[in-house]
Amino acid sequence: MSIGHTLLGLLEKGPRHGYDLKKAYDERFGQDRPLHYGQVYTTLSRLLRNGLVEEAGVEAGEGPERKRYAITDAGVTDVESWLGTPEKPEPYLQNTLYAKVVLALLSGRSADEVLDVQRSAHLRTMRELTRRKAAGDLADQLICDHALFHLEADLRWLELTAARLGQLSAQLSAVTR
Repeated sequence: MSIGHTLLGLLEKGPRHGYDLKKAYDERFGQDRPLHYGQVYTTLSRLLRNGLVEEAGVEAGEGPERKRYAITDAGVTDVESWLGTPEKPEPYLQNTLYAKVVLALLSGRSADEVLDVQRSAHLRTMRELTRRKAAGDLADQLICDHALFHLEADLRWLELTAARLGQLSAQLSAVTR
């Protein structure tokens, strides 16, 4: 996720302090990975330097002065462009799990065990996500659905690969002769 674009999008509702932006981000997007304050202020500094936000006042508080940030016209344009740009579909043509299966076969280890261990990890994660989805609000349910659909696709690949291990082993043996 682009933290800079997300903070810009949150600023479109009106000027905010860094603390308020962190809180809004964490409530909507940071369930699994909340932002660190340093990350918020580093990102705001970069956005300020790039002309996408501007200081909209400073308030004295009990601690250090609190700067309010507002999105600029260039920032709005940048968010619009980002929202209109599709994310690159990642086909995962060369992933770590595939490499583990091939290396297990090449070394005489059990590729079935590699797949079984991975299947167990996927199923465990899917159970956790299903519990989280049942207890969550709509935003959490949508996030969990996204993850669950990807994990289901992975499980289909695991099953297909397990069914083809004999063929893959034979091809690898023919290549290494």
